[in-house]
Amino acid sequence: MPPPGSAPPPGTVPAATILVLGDSLSAEYGIPRGKGWVALLADKLQAERPDVRVVNASISGDTTAGGRSRLPAMLDQVRPIQVVIELGGNDALRGLDLDSTQNNLEAMIQACRAVNARVVLVGMQIPPNYGPDYSAKFSVMFANLAKKYRTGLVPFFLKGIADAPDATVQFQPDRIHPKAEAHPRMLANVWPEIKKNL
Repeated sequence: MPPPGSAPPPGTVPAATILVLGDSLSAEYGIPRGKGWVALLADKLQAERPDVRVVNASISGDTTAGGRSRLPAMLDQVRPIQVVIELGGNDALRGLDLDSTQNNLEAMIQACRAVNARVVLVGMQIPPNYGPDYSAKFSVMFANLAKKYRTGLVPFFLKGIADAPDATVQFQPDRIHPKAEAHPRMLANVWPEIKKNL
């Protein structure tokens, strides 16, 4: 599988491709290459669905605006059957306007639908120190969009990790990025929706 953030050479992508458009949580930030959940997904598909491949177009630090601007070229190049959108966390960390985040996510969903690619939205939750109103609106935004557009939905990407009793031991020192040991659980959180939308 090509490294995160890169696309394979033209003509090398099989008919059935899953495109993962994400941020550092999907780009193997701070962990060894090949240990992230997207690489684990590729291994799982190799065993269970060898006709399906994964292209990881995730970039650390990316926002929904960045994903929105990159997506059309990726759709044209990769022609995926499914797009996993794992973006929004950096918008929240920067306190960006939620309307802009939602508009960007909607534009990405619509772009995917225009090329008949199914969408799985990967939801996030943010700490309450951003204000209970902002945090609540942020977490429900993903569910609302999934309902409106009938996309796949992972309600909380870091379920069982960030909300675990021993949460701090599962994160790198920055307390934002999970350690490699947490990535199998991240895949377990996403896999049912990916499988359902294949």
